[in-house]
Amino acid sequence: MMNGIGKSDRLVVPKNPSNKAAGAPAATERVEGRGLAKGNPQQFPRSRTQSREMLRRKLWRIRQVAERRKKEQFTALWHHIYNPNRLHEVYWALNRSSAPGVDGVTWKQYGEQLWRNVTTLAGRLMCGAYKPLPVERAYIPKVDGRQRPIGKNALEDKIVQRTFAEVVGEVYEADFLGFSYGCRPGRSQHNALDALSVALTRRVSWVLDADIRGFFDAIDHEWMLRFLQHRIADRRVLRQVERWLTAGVLEEGEVRVAEAGTPQGGNVSPLLANIYLHYVFDLWAHRWRCRHARGDVIIVRYVDDFVVGFQFREDAERFLTELRERMRRFRLELHADKTRLIEFGRFAADNRRRRGEGKPETFNFLGFKHICSTTRQGKFVVRRHTMRQRMTTKLRSLKIDLKRNRHQKLAQQRQWVSAVLRGHFQYYGVPFNSRALGVFYREVLWHWWRALRRRSHKHNLTWERFCRKAGRWLPQPRIHHPYPHQRLRVTT
Repeated sequence: MMNGIGKSDRLVVPKNPSNKAAGAPAATERVEGRGLAKGNPQQFPRSRTQSREMLRRKLWRIRQVAERRKKEQFTALWHHIYNPNRLHEVYWALNRSSAPGVDGVTWKQYGEQLWRNVTTLAGRLMCGAYKPLPVERAYIPKVDGRQRPIGKNALEDKIVQRTFAEVVGEVYEADFLGFSYGCRPGRSQHNALDALSVALTRRVSWVLDADIRGFFDAIDHEWMLRFLQHRIADRRVLRQVERWLTAGVLEEGEVRVAEAGTPQGGNVSPLLANIYLHYVFDLWAHRWRCRHARGDVIIVRYVDDFVVGFQFREDAERFLTELRERMRRFRLELHADKTRLIEFGRFAADNRRRRGEGKPETFNFLGFKHICSTTRQGKFVVRRHTMRQRMTTKLRSLKIDLKRNRHQKLAQQRQWVSAVLRGHFQYYGVPFNSRALGVFYREVLWHWWRALRRRSHKHNLTWERFCRKAGRWLPQPRIHHPYPHQRLRVTT
């Protein structure tokens, strides 16, 4: 019986009676037995085998020590990283279809002799002979038309970086503050969006929408290592981080070693970014709002994008001035075009109407445009709509892909278009965004219909007939996420 009121049977029942048990004051021998089970015990699950301890249990122990001792420096973490069992487990967790790095080794090729490769890699890590390969740089288009540089790591570098992120991440998960949501286990973009929406419904009248210019390319290596030394005293771990930072980038056949920055695309880059901003921004901002702010201050950060809400304008202007100085000290800079201080909140519309101004300004965060609005009952609410630039860019690339693949089999096209729509609806399917979902759905259908009609000049595919078939083939737009208050509601 689990979580029951009554008591369950004993797990081990003694069979042989002990000596002198009858009428004797104390038995000479004791028979093995266990107490009664009362509900589910709060303990860590045991390993399935007795040969080795579970890997997750070791990470759990690191987390417990980090939470109990906030100023503890960990001097022995490297042996958790070069564990062959952990490396073997991380290999199976990698993306099997990701592009290879400079060595050209794919996931399938590395797995042909997996245990031998993993054992050799663990030996090189143990003796310090492992050196990361340069990162191959590629570019992906951004919403504003620019190119975002990303790095393609070698397969062994992916394995080691992910193992490193799992082990070292347990140390810093106990230190990260609650308003940090970027690239952390159990926290997603929608957790940050819902926390921001709920916070904006409180006493917030001014919003600072900020973005750091070229953050991943501006991380200072010296400051990064100094921040790591606050919690990590294992020299082998620090030496490996330094090797990753100075591994170089392969671009146009030439390896370039930068004095600052971490290449985007690696498993260790988000962790290092969070650690860097934890000391540069999070601790400073939390201390500032506790000591200097006159009113309420709310903060939500997702990697290098963060939004700060203020009750009074004086606090917002002072915070922005001191934030620029703080960033400049650590060789960072706020993006001039993407950093704005706007009037936003439940009182913004009335205040601007009283001054003879227009509607409150909007701001973008994590792909959504945030708008001051009210419900039918007149209650203030923050509406989130899909950013127009994001939708336009996605439809433009989708149109090109449909045109290129229009001669494939219809079943393959249907499967691919369904996956695109399903992914879009699952991310942008938030309350008050139904109209944008419907627009995206109709635009995708229109571009697909145009591509199919151009397969041949002898076609009989009308728009009405195609819509009837697409209605049976494709997922329909719907809301996938609850209201922010419902997601953040505490149940007892």
